[in-house]
Amino acid sequence: MPLYDQTDMENYAEVLTWALNESRERPLRNSEMVLIRYDIPGLALAEALYSRLMDMHLMPVAMAQPTPYMEMERYLNSSFGQLLFQQPGLSELYSQTAGVINIIAPEELTYLQTVDPRTIAEARRADAPNRRILQRRRQSGVMGWTTCLYPTEALAKGSGMTLDEYAYALKRACWLNMPDPAAEWRRLKREVGEVCAWLDSLSIRSLKVESEDIDLTVGIGDNRRFVGVNGANIPGYEIYVAPDARKVDGTYYADQPTLRYGHLVSGMALDFSGGIASRAEAEIGQMFVQQQLYSDAGARRVGEFSLTDKRFSRVDRFMAHTLLDENYGGEHGNCHLALGGSVLESFTGPPEMLTPELEYELGFNSSDMHWDLVNTQPKRVTAKLADGSPKLIYENGGFRI
Repeated sequence: MPLYDQTDMENYAEVLTWALNESRERPLRNSEMVLIRYDIPGLALAEALYSRLMDMHLMPVAMAQPTPYMEMERYLNSSFGQLLFQQPGLSELYSQTAGVINIIAPEELTYLQTVDPRTIAEARRADAPNRRILQRRRQSGVMGWTTCLYPTEALAKGSGMTLDEYAYALKRACWLNMPDPAAEWRRLKREVGEVCAWLDSLSIRSLKVESEDIDLTVGIGDNRRFVGVNGANIPGYEIYVAPDARKVDGTYYADQPTLRYGHLVSGMALDFSGGIASRAEAEIGQMFVQQQLYSDAGARRVGEFSLTDKRFSRVDRFMAHTLLDENYGGEHGNCHLALGGSVLESFTGPPEMLTPELEYELGFNSSDMHWDLVNTQPKRVTAKLADGSPKLIYENGGFRI
């Protein structure tokens, strides 16, 4: 029996194409190309998307992603030349596509744990020119981008659920159990947008985050805006900003487990001084954490700070994937920070102005890594405004708008 019926799949495809349009400056036009990148277990959703894109008079291109077996062959059974090899034509494809929809449906969660992280980093560096093409086109608004999950046995097992339970939790998180899911997302965009506009109007210079295990100051910096429900992820309820990476100080603790490159990391504590993580300890995965923090020059700085309001979120348990877990609402909402590259959509000016030199001047962080670390404890977030006065903006899992 399929996890989702035809109506569910059609609704999911409609929500994803809505999200793709939201992530662009203008809606997709007839005959524009859209790339569907999917894991093999997500084929059913890829087919539903393909059908919808055809109905929209667009040009879908489907690209299956390597299986875990293929990836292990590349990392463990390759010469250096094979490891760095890039598929011909990718740069041309990425330069022409008007949108990319990513369907994540992992067959396994921990298969990469036997691979040296430096090997994975070397392969990622080889792919960096292609990723920069996508990033530039996303940043300029000419290319849409959205990412989603499809339920698999691996995700269900990792979260402690049955497959049917996981499928329903994901369906609920994406509002697919409502009569008109796309209308729900349009409503969410409007309501979250009101909170973002309120935050922007406050002229916040820094945020003070306090919980049982967090005492952190996050400098916001100039030319920043708060971003939410921009179509980049489904689901995506969080409100986030790129801090000034030089102005993060204090202690942060991620109480939610995280999986990265097949490695489980739990109970991660970070001390920041002058924007740099000067101490990093983890109850599980300590050696891997140290390897990641030295992967490049920007890996020890913060590229994103986010808050999720429990009134918007329908994620109320651990889902074994960051795409959902960073949107956890639960009883107390969540905050998360990301080590590594900044979220450049937080820049208020025209995207073409944001040169590497200006990024550095404004405190945007540059790194090949972007690692989201989530805290779900009860917390208070107090903003320091431009006039120096404090204002409580977040408490008991919600914004104080």
